[in-house]
Amino acid sequence: MTEPRVRDQGLGAAGEVAALCADLIRIRTVNRGEGDADPERPAAEHVAALLDDAGADPVIVESAPGRSSVLARIAGTDPSHPAFLVHGHLDVVPADPAEWTVHPFSGEVRDGCVWGRGAVDMKGSLAMTLAVVRQRLREGRRTRGDLVLAFLADEECTGDFGSRYVAREHRDYFTGCTEAISESGGFSVPAGGERRIYPIATGERGTMWMKLTARGTAGHGSKPAPDNAVAEMAHAVSRLAAYEWPVRITPGVRALLDGLAGALGTALDHDRLDEEARRLGAPGRLFESTIRNSANPTRLDAGYKVNVVPGTAHAQVDGRYLPGTGEEFLATIDRLLGPKVTREFINYEQAPAADPAGPTFAALAGALLAEDPAAYPVPYVMGGGTDAKSFNRIGITSYGFAPLMLGPELDYLGMFHGVDERVPIEGLRFGTRVLDHFLDTR
Repeated sequence: MTEPRVRDQGLGAAGEVAALCADLIRIRTVNRGEGDADPERPAAEHVAALLDDAGADPVIVESAPGRSSVLARIAGTDPSHPAFLVHGHLDVVPADPAEWTVHPFSGEVRDGCVWGRGAVDMKGSLAMTLAVVRQRLREGRRTRGDLVLAFLADEECTGDFGSRYVAREHRDYFTGCTEAISESGGFSVPAGGERRIYPIATGERGTMWMKLTARGTAGHGSKPAPDNAVAEMAHAVSRLAAYEWPVRITPGVRALLDGLAGALGTALDHDRLDEEARRLGAPGRLFESTIRNSANPTRLDAGYKVNVVPGTAHAQVDGRYLPGTGEEFLATIDRLLGPKVTREFINYEQAPAADPAGPTFAALAGALLAEDPAAYPVPYVMGGGTDAKSFNRIGITSYGFAPLMLGPELDYLGMFHGVDERVPIEGLRFGTRVLDHFLDTR
């Protein structure tokens, strides 16, 4: 492993953030789903030690052996002021070293970036939070309201071992919290010239992961099989994959489109948004997956022998739906599946939303502008999902805000779960300054 070339350099949070990121990447916390993971406990212990060293008094909580999260509540200067939550996840998705330029768990520093699985999603963001909180505690600077920190297990699956568990079993830590920030927002997108767009996430599509089952008549593979479960499932999955979901412009997406039009100085044709997404390039990617629902077949399972027609066949589907479209989504799914295929939920989460016109969004935008006068913050709806859904259940609204300034050569969205994931050191340093500005408003 290559040691980070930056440790502190007398720069406070900005000086240690890259080293913190690299150290976290080296701790394998791979989440393969369905309870199969390299447990988060070693990373939780590392984070807790860093917070304890700064005087934050953290606790480690476990939902199952090794599936650990870290919680801390740092008293503010005004007990009557609302508390504020910063949350993020310790786990990462798998990575095949054979596909990478560097080993994905090396935390190597190369070409001005920290490389490795989690650099973007989201150990880089955790490092920024740790660096800023540690510096503020060393300097005796407190937020006005209590600052609550949650470093969580299992975000890369359902959150059952992480955010869902702490929101249910350790709810007292979140008393008085109504708002939060977490991942997938606050990153720069080139807008031409000197201007940079910074999408701040104010919502997500809802999640409906489903298991499908087709039942037929089992029999010998050499005989006619008009009631073939495998064929019925294949037809149903094909119909789902081929269906073109209609465009639905929700209020959150409309706010993004209006913001992009202002930032780019160009009108957007709302009747041709697929074409507009392609025309705009990087800014278009911010809305290409959030203008409609989606249902992608991801797994198939049937049979046990080539000459046996099985009596059942199964599939799994990753369904995502826009706010307010849940009933329409399920009605369409049922029509496409047909009468011989049933469905059940593996994971069902509502679509959370935050206020793009409120004081918290304004404070987030202001923190970006304080560090980048060329910033153009816009509201943004995420196509995927985060732990925000779990906290939404207990009345906490999350904004996606993990600030980074990126060069145009880095495909930020493409690095989520991608190969050669990396984050610029200067981008991390920028993020620490922005986050520090924002916490001054809390």
